[in-house]
Amino acid sequence: MSIVIQESDFDGMRQEMVEILRSEYRIKNDKILVAMSKIRRHMFVPEDERIGCNPYGDYPCPIGYGQTMSQPFIVAYMTQLLELKPGSRVLEIGTGSGYQAAILAELGAHLFSIETVPELASHARRMLAKEGCRNVRIKTDDGYKGWPEHAPYEGIIVTCGPEEIPGDLVGQLAEDGRMVLPLGSGVQQIVVLTRKSGKVYRKDDIMVRFVPMVHEKGSE
Repeated sequence: MSIVIQESDFDGMRQEMVEILRSEYRIKNDKILVAMSKIRRHMFVPEDERIGCNPYGDYPCPIGYGQTMSQPFIVAYMTQLLELKPGSRVLEIGTGSGYQAAILAELGAHLFSIETVPELASHARRMLAKEGCRNVRIKTDDGYKGWPEHAPYEGIIVTCGPEEIPGDLVGQLAEDGRMVLPLGSGVQQIVVLTRKSGKVYRKDDIMVRFVPMVHEKGSE
């Protein structure tokens, strides 16, 4: 016998998730918390991956193709580190399910997102359209190259772990812009890069675990 979860049940789970972010993880940005209380996270998990996974649980969720949707805290924390203003031009590397893109769009970002897995890019487009998320463009490409046609970006967020900082991405960062990425192999460290007066400054942050950042097939 299968258990049918009503939309009102998901509403309660989502509010509980936000309360955990506020009280236990001390996420202080109210705009991020409001966005995460609105965006229906469960809709971004592919249906065949939802069995046995609570989309609002305090852990990552599988989304197929060896990829995951990041833990809610990590989504909120990395978004907070970006320090975005409404209307900011943002580059996301690793669209995945589209959930992080939905949060950034809800915050008013003009988002350009790159995904190496075509099936995930298609899934993200469908879900973002279904959920009414605007100002998001997605393409399937090698994330290491960025999206130079729309640079520079006030924010760059990388949701997969490169072993070294991709130089092309740094080159696409605007003056006073911030790039947030998990750096390293295996266990990574979140790194924040800020461009000031033409120079790039680095700040190391918490330890995390992300899937590796890989080149698109046939691209080096």
